[in-house]
Amino acid sequence: MTDKHFHRRNLPHLYFREGIYFITFRLADSLPSIKVAEIKAAIESLETNDDEKFNRLLKKYDDLLDSGLYGKNHLANPKVAEICKYTLNHPDGKDYKLICYCIMPNHIHLVFELIEGSRGISKIMQSIKRISARKSNQILTRTGKFWQDESYDRLVRDDKELYFIIKYVLLNPVNAGLIDNWSNWKHSYCRSEYLVL
Repeated sequence: MTDKHFHRRNLPHLYFREGIYFITFRLADSLPSIKVAEIKAAIESLETNDDEKFNRLLKKYDDLLDSGLYGKNHLANPKVAEICKYTLNHPDGKDYKLICYCIMPNHIHLVFELIEGSRGISKIMQSIKRISARKSNQILTRTGKFWQDESYDRLVRDDKELYFIIKYVLLNPVNAGLIDNWSNWKHSYCRSEYLVL
């Protein structure tokens, strides 16, 4: 992992030219900015090594997203979900090896491994968001911002972490109370050799 790129918007992003990444991106209206600002301020005020509180704050953020209480939840529309599936599958074999994803009503979890010669995470995500936003807005006969500008991204450090991330992604609809069995969720995928459940 020698060649890396760092940039900052509201969140810091450190991208390498190789590795496995866990990405979460959400609809623009999925969370009220006041709630996001509260959680962000709480995270920024944490002591450097307070992993337990940090994890509780991330859980609070996840619970807010999973509640589906805010915004229009456009990804619950089967036609929009199909557009998202297409845009997630399109770079498979070109820019990344797709490991798994889950399309929730207002956000998407995505795990992939970059392949040699890929365009890099920034360009990959920009393309996925641009294409899916344009086509989804057409289907929904709406205009305006579709996705939140920034995504959460994390470099997966080892196989154990990958196992827990895949499990988290696939069980997200179950944990959100949308279904009883993860395999009944129509808008998720896991490459067979990575299936952990």
